Amino acid sequence: MNPTTWSLWRRIIALCAIVAGLLGLIAVSATVTAGTNRADTTKVMDRLTPALVNAEQLYSQLLRQQTSVRTFLLTGKESDLDTYKAAQQSETEILADSERLLSDEPDLLAAVHDIAAATSQYRREITEPLIAQTRSDGPSAERATPTDTSRAVYTAASDRINTLRTALSTRRDAVAAQVRSSGNMLILLLVFAGIVIIVAGVALALLLRRLVTRPVTELAAEVRIVAAGNYDHEITGGGPPELAALAADVDTMRRRINTELQDVVEARRLVEEANRMLEQQAAELTRSNRDLEQFAYVASHDLQEPLRKVASFCQLLQRRYARQLDERADQYIAFAVDGAQRMQRLINDLLAFSRIGRLTSGFNDIDLNTVVVDAAEQFESQRAAVGAEITFTELPVVRGEEPLLGALFSNLIGNALKFRHPDRTPRIIVDSRRVGDEYEISVEDNGIGIEPEFADKVFVIFQRLHAKDAYPGTGIGLAIAKKIVEYHGGRIWIDPSQTEGTLFRFTLPVPVLDDDAAAPLLEESVS
Repeated sequence: MNPTTWSLWRRIIALCAIVAGLLGLIAVSATVTAGTNRADTTKVMDRLTPALVNAEQLYSQLLRQQTSVRTFLLTGKESDLDTYKAAQQSETEILADSERLLSDEPDLLAAVHDIAAATSQYRREITEPLIAQTRSDGPSAERATPTDTSRAVYTAASDRINTLRTALSTRRDAVAAQVRSSGNMLILLLVFAGIVIIVAGVALALLLRRLVTRPVTELAAEVRIVAAGNYDHEITGGGPPELAALAADVDTMRRRINTELQDVVEARRLVEEANRMLEQQAAELTRSNRDLEQFAYVASHDLQEPLRKVASFCQLLQRRYARQLDERADQYIAFAVDGAQRMQRLINDLLAFSRIGRLTSGFNDIDLNTVVVDAAEQFESQRAAVGAEITFTELPVVRGEEPLLGALFSNLIGNALKFRHPDRTPRIIVDSRRVGDEYEISVEDNGIGIEPEFADKVFVIFQRLHAKDAYPGTGIGLAIAKKIVEYHGGRIWIDPSQTEGTLFRFTLPVPVLDDDAAAPLLEESVS
């Protein structure tokens, strides 16, 4: 496999493995060298040096034996042999200790054995016969004088001691040289380990700089070019496969963002164009509505005079020529009078509808309790005639125009009385509650009700659900109510959960300045 295609992690692992292998070899070599150094040092300090001291002591003990025996040969006193015996005992102990110390050195151990043999021969052939002869014949100066034979035996023993001493010194120097060599080797191994660590650190730093720092810096520079607004700039990256893949992913993200940005720009252009068209249409619609309202107002106002004349003359015909013409003529005159009167009511209602929001005195604080009381008084005679019951809870204070809110409640209460159920005593309940930033007002009755499929149709202008013979009216009352509510910033609807009669609900904003004062509402249940 080509190492240039290796991942960054694989390259770091390879470098760490090489460094770990070198440090492992150095550690093994250092361990072996340290063991050898320690063994050699122990041999020098604990074996060879004490053995060399023992060799010096052996020569001293041999000399003591010679001196003590010579003194005994001159004096014949047994006490003079005490030193001889003590030196002999010390010699035996020193030789035994030397054998122990040099048990792993065959040549030196053989030299120790030679010394033991030579000193034993010296005592057996020289000192012991002279001691025995002195004990039997007495002291003699001539006997104390060394002979050539005694000199030769003594010299042979001392030469063997000197040979051991020389061999020990040579061996100690050689082992000491090995200790110094192994110590130098340990130092070299430690220096080499340090060099390996330094080289590994430098190699790792260069590896990270070449494969991480520099590619990341280059990638960041290209990303900054894109971030500056050049979204068409292609992002390329080098280095290990991970960074190359990262650069490719970033470039893919750039292309996707660039594509989506172009879509957003195009969508924004379309939205701005649509907004311009909507603004134009809204302005045109506003102008058209203003013209229509003006037209409705002018038309309604201008139609009043000729319509009043038609109605007045039809009524004059009806009063003057009633029962003077045939029955069909009376019926035609009645139709004309009724049509003129209904046209007057339609025009008046249309005029009232067109005036909503046009002729305004501004919003004020309006107590809905007073508004409901005034609206109910308008139907006092009708309420008394049918025994209707109108109740309401403590209603809030809202911002609005009192005449319009009065017309709103008049339409809703009038509808409740008009569309009462023939088998039930009319009952009208006006209630309120606060929902968030709005007051929700409800007007409930127990009349004939409205089918759910007609819940939206009743708020359309001139829409009727019943024939005019059954329930008179122009069909514009609820349309006026809807326009009044919307003019005050609310909405109106029919609650479909009402199973008996009709439940109208509409909302009015809570006055901002009176928010805290208007929050607590007292709700009462009406039986």
